[in-house]
Amino acid sequence: MTRRGISKGKVRYAVVGLGHIAQIAVLPAFKSAGNSELFALVSGDSDKLKKLGKKYRLRHLYSYEDYGRALSNIDAVYLALPNHLHREYAVRAAAAGVHVLCEKPMAVTMEDCQAMIEAARQNHAKLMIAYRLHFEAGNLEAIRVARSGRLGDLRLFTSEFCQQVADGNVRVNEFVAQGGGPVYDMGVYCINAARYLFGAEPTEVTAMAAKDGDQRFGRVEEMTSVVMRFPHERIASFTCSFGAADTSTYALIGTKGVLRADPACEYAMAIKHQLTIGETKSSRTFSKRDQFAAELVYFSDCIVKDKEPEPSGLEGMADVRIIEAIYESARMKRTVHLPELRAKKRPTLSQAVHRPSHGKPQMVHTRPPSREAA
Repeated sequence: MTRRGISKGKVRYAVVGLGHIAQIAVLPAFKSAGNSELFALVSGDSDKLKKLGKKYRLRHLYSYEDYGRALSNIDAVYLALPNHLHREYAVRAAAAGVHVLCEKPMAVTMEDCQAMIEAARQNHAKLMIAYRLHFEAGNLEAIRVARSGRLGDLRLFTSEFCQQVADGNVRVNEFVAQGGGPVYDMGVYCINAARYLFGAEPTEVTAMAAKDGDQRFGRVEEMTSVVMRFPHERIASFTCSFGAADTSTYALIGTKGVLRADPACEYAMAIKHQLTIGETKSSRTFSKRDQFAAELVYFSDCIVKDKEPEPSGLEGMADVRIIEAIYESARMKRTVHLPELRAKKRPTLSQAVHRPSHGKPQMVHTRPPSREAA
């Protein structure tokens, strides 16, 4: 619990950064997150603050320059900022005794991640990375199937995650060194899924990047393909792209069967599975739920009950170290070996949190990241 305690049994949040994901998903999620209160907004856009403050009936509206003042009035922050700002705003929040729920990727470098983890530890603040699929029934069911033995000995994981990113979006306007590009934005889902389905950490990474001259990709690659070797000679491969049609799929293949998820990572539609065991095929649909409300409910419960969250800062850092290895491999044109990572918690079936989905809110000074969603 924070140094000031929790008011009226609800954890008071400031949402920091009011871009597309904050407006389309995070802010509306508070309506069905009963133990979490939307208390304040922080943005560099005064017009956004005014309009969204009025929409959500909030009095506590702060510019980035007033972030320190905002921290004195809340229990937790939800950081929905560009990736290169995660470290600064997380460390400042933790130093003020404020708990941190940070959008993925956790940060740009392992050094940034370690600084965030250490700041939270020193100040007894909770730190969770917003891996919404760790609370989504379809992906948790995939973990159950993987561990059940029904697929036999797990051998390979494949995934494709693509979108036609909109011109001028922050994902392509920021250099890779600032956390731009498809691996930080989309590849992190593929990496994370491979890790939780195999229940292990990769030992080496090989990657290749490409671009076709499209003017959108002056600062980042268009797409990256990755192969990761896991213990027990298992292989995971994926391709993520900012220049291909919307796709979100993965397949987990064992010696006896195959589990395919399509779509696999969406929050705006149902998750669908097809399971093939020998000659037997079955399908299952997991209805659309509010995955962001689920995160808030879970994290607030961790704060109130003083529990260590999963996904923790260690989970976020595990993915970022792989992302760094991917870019090193693509740049140096060689395989990169990864040192052993210390043990940590993994997602479990008990983490499923169901909250009803909400309608699509009207946006203020922001556009969808995908051309196809515009």
